[in-house]
Amino acid sequence: MDLNEYLGLFLDESVEHLQAINSSLLIFEQRLDDEAVIDQIFRSAHTLKGMSGTMGYDAIADLTHEMESALDLVRSKTQPATPELIDVLFVAAEQLETMVEDISQGGTGKLDVAATVVRLKKFIQADSETEVSEAETLIPVLKNFECDVYSESVVRQSMASGYHAYVITVELSADVILKAARVYMVFDRLQSLGDVILSNPTSDELEQEQFETSFDVLFVTMKSEQEIQEGIKSVSEVAHVTIQPFEAPIEAVAATETLLVPTTNEAATVKTVEATEVQAPVAAKTIRVNLERIDRLMNLFEEFIIDRGRLERIAAEVGSSDLTETVERIKRGTNELQSLVLTLRMMPIEQVFNRFPRMVRSVSKDVGKNIKLHITGAETELDRTVIDEIGDPLVHLIRNAVDHGIESKADRILAGKPVEGNLSLRAYHSGNRVFIEIEDDGAGINHERVTQIALEKGLVTEEEAALLTPEEASMLLFAPGFSTAETVTDLSGRGVGLDVVKSKIESLGGEVFVETKRGAGTIFRISLPLTLSIISAMLVKLGQETYAIPLTAIIETTSLKQEAILQAHREKVFDFRGQLVPLISLNQVYGLPQADAEAYSVVVVRSGEKLAGLIVSELIGQQEIVMKPLGSYLEGIRAISGATILGDGQVALIIDSNALLRK
Repeated sequence: MDLNEYLGLFLDESVEHLQAINSSLLIFEQRLDDEAVIDQIFRSAHTLKGMSGTMGYDAIADLTHEMESALDLVRSKTQPATPELIDVLFVAAEQLETMVEDISQGGTGKLDVAATVVRLKKFIQADSETEVSEAETLIPVLKNFECDVYSESVVRQSMASGYHAYVITVELSADVILKAARVYMVFDRLQSLGDVILSNPTSDELEQEQFETSFDVLFVTMKSEQEIQEGIKSVSEVAHVTIQPFEAPIEAVAATETLLVPTTNEAATVKTVEATEVQAPVAAKTIRVNLERIDRLMNLFEEFIIDRGRLERIAAEVGSSDLTETVERIKRGTNELQSLVLTLRMMPIEQVFNRFPRMVRSVSKDVGKNIKLHITGAETELDRTVIDEIGDPLVHLIRNAVDHGIESKADRILAGKPVEGNLSLRAYHSGNRVFIEIEDDGAGINHERVTQIALEKGLVTEEEAALLTPEEASMLLFAPGFSTAETVTDLSGRGVGLDVVKSKIESLGGEVFVETKRGAGTIFRISLPLTLSIISAMLVKLGQETYAIPLTAIIETTSLKQEAILQAHREKVFDFRGQLVPLISLNQVYGLPQADAEAYSVVVVRSGEKLAGLIVSELIGQQEIVMKPLGSYLEGIRAISGATILGDGQVALIIDSNALLRK
């Protein structure tokens, strides 16, 4: 059997189970007697063991086997959970992630986990004598199978829920030709009547026809023996069926088993059986689609959007009512299709957030603080491209909050605060944007100290420092090289590297803001677009060239007369709703001729708390555009984030207003 075809499924399932283990371990650490949480970790570890063993990843199988054995002692209340066990389980989870990641990158998944296995065995061996005595009480009939404690637990739980358990022996005809096909048909009948727990020989051996003419099956069902007999005997070339009731002590133990059953193409079908609710398999309502296929679909649709723009232009030039009506119908249809295609690219931010609970636990221990992480809105969806890129900036902001934002235990006690600090990670939608907030209940930002450091580093002048608002002082944290850290540690002080964080967020079309209150804490708020590929933009003329400005950055457009242009600090400004806002001539920025006029077309844009008026030659109008990267050869062009192809085939550069307003 070629296992490569199951690699994608193995990786997807492994990631899901590792996420479950990580989140459950954090709860387990707080509630050591929570049986449901212990069961969840046990089930995930056991399923990983089965899958990795089948795929030949022995290091993962060995480690999860020891995790499973240790957890089973806790589940059965044979041994209490200890801090040492919790710590080694976290280490094991991290090593499992490393091995799965290595496999996803084309590696073998091998890792030296011997030290972790030894630590787990120490916990297990404390009860080795009891374990031997329990092993001797296993029902003799189970010796016909490669049985473990888990499989027996599945049967016991099923029987406790009112199911019947049977050991079925199936004898095929002596002259049977396609044994594997007949086995598949028998399993197919059984799956329609109940659930197969184990088989002897194993499913792999049955697939490869490594047996004579008979095999045994451990089976749980609500059906009668007669119905089972009739179901199996309906398969041709089945000579004889023997059904024996299976009897075992009833214990309420929940578990999950991944079984491989033969299929007609001599491959394997992965099936998950919940012992708490054993039932026949239900048809799946979702499918897994390779991300490359979705990307190809998106690329094709982007080309279609470009052609749609060309059709709209042609329809306007021709002036045919029939053509205009047809184009309008196409536009309505493509708008709906666009929404659907973009939805396919959306993924919950949960997969990014899931890495942080364990990280906060580890980092807070390193710095000697008690910090509790609260996560809300993990189901909020973002474009996959944004999901892939936002992880590192969030890691940096969270590590800074833990290290420098939340006070030490002693300082919190002096401030009359609980010893345990709180760190909140939130995500939510607002309009066509997604907001992510990292909030701590620490000491807040000391604006006086921040301003003084900025002065010492030459980031601001004395005059500028005197005019800084608290919000502007907070944004100094993002200046290159700025740091409030007094000593260099593995965890940077708040400010170190935050310029990189800001640049990364802005490269995604996002913004970052800071809110703080002395003694109460700080909020870093990140605003991101839902998608990066197809956006709404305002097309403008600069001389004879066409440029695009994303609508998300635009507050409004206006016409400004020459006499309304003022001078302040040797810069051109204008009065915008009672506020003096600087004017920027885009023609001058991009080296194009700027003709004097009685009135100018101005696009008012915002970046964080900053406003600016962009002077353009002409406003063309709003249009959906497809963003294309400039490529490495053209990277670094000031205030240009990409390009798009217009309906007439011309290329229009996309203006990055954040970069224009950044000093």
